[in-house]
Amino acid sequence: DFIFDGSHGPLTEEEAPNPISYYGESKLAAEKLVIESKIKWSIARTVLVYGIAHDMSRSNIVLWVKNSLEAGKAINVVNDQWRTPTLAEDLAMGCYLIASQSATGIYNISGEELMTPYDIAIKTAEYFQLNKSLISETDGSKFSQPAKRPPKTGFIIDKAKTKLGYSPKSFEEGLRVLASQLD
Repeated sequence: DFIFDGSHGPLTEEEAPNPISYYGESKLAAEKLVIESKIKWSIARTVLVYGIAHDMSRSNIVLWVKNSLEAGKAINVVNDQWRTPTLAEDLAMGCYLIASQSATGIYNISGEELMTPYDIAIKTAEYFQLNKSLISETDGSKFSQPAKRPPKTGFIIDKAKTKLGYSPKSFEEGLRVLASQLD
């Protein structure tokens, strides 16, 4: 979703990309290379992936919130960015559906619920029965991140649902999957 400027959302596959960071530019350049290649291709676009994987190279928002609150650490979470968070298993299923059907083109593969990171943090705290008073709302201007974040993205996944049979879990169902993997 970082190939977009974040001026509006959620977005369809037909939206015109306009990245606002080098990270987004590099993602868009990769898409262009694939599209211009002579091979049969498909692109799966995704948003804010969360889940559990063995030997994870980095964390994700759900695990960061959960671990921080379990440690009694107060956290600041942005309330002025919007995303459609994606369970890793749903992303994997979307990729499987594309591959198994030899589908071509661009497909938005994400969750359906448009949420702020603050919303995600509160729902995570509630699900795991953690102290949500440790969560403070803030806006993106309070953080100095190397890559500028688009304020509003998120995806409309109608094409993947209709053409591929993609059916992502709700955010709460995704938390249930993640929790079962922690046992």
